[in-house]
Amino acid sequence: MQYGEDFPRDMRMRPKRRGPRMNSRVPVAIEWSGHAGPLHFEPGFTRVVSANGCLLVSPKELELQQRVRLTNLSTRSSVEAIVVWKGMQGADGWDMGIEILARGQDFWGVEL
Repeated sequence: MQYGEDFPRDMRMRPKRRGPRMNSRVPVAIEWSGHAGPLHFEPGFTRVVSANGCLLVSPKELELQQRVRLTNLSTRSSVEAIVVWKGMQGADGWDMGIEILARGQDFWGVEL
């Protein structure tokens, strides 16, 4: 799909989505190492999921390119992932775009 010149340049230059997405609130555990090395654990949830990642809501602000381990609390499966986008803090936490590093799994437990 090509955007016309009436769309802002940044929207025209955005990469296309790599696959289907689904609005889905999945409870997750977020695990990551801090700068000094200790592990951090926080509960979170998703707003949107895809085979490639999710829109995650985290109670803590994570850095871009921060590696995390997500555990789907419904299925008890875990994946390694990375923060690829950081939004604003809302009433329920920070919106973050997460990319799953190892694909080909049914991590979310939903048909996408």
